[in-house]
Amino acid sequence: MEIIGIGIPLWGIFLIGIIAVIVAWKLVKFAIKIALVLIVFFAILIGLDFFDVFSNIQNFFSMII
Repeated sequence: MEIIGIGIPLWGIFLIGIIAVIVAWKLVKFAIKIALVLIVFFAILIGLDFFDVFSNIQNFFSMII
């Protein structure tokens, strides 16, 4: 196979394809981990808001000042 006038063997194209798939899979795994961390973080924030933790902290600081 020739690309831009340079002969590239078929095994080279397969090797490049396999490396591209591995890199893409690692990026997808990283994105999934980041998404799970964000989901857990926002779930904790929602839980704290549900139990009025932020309102209690705000009331506590307003009583001090």
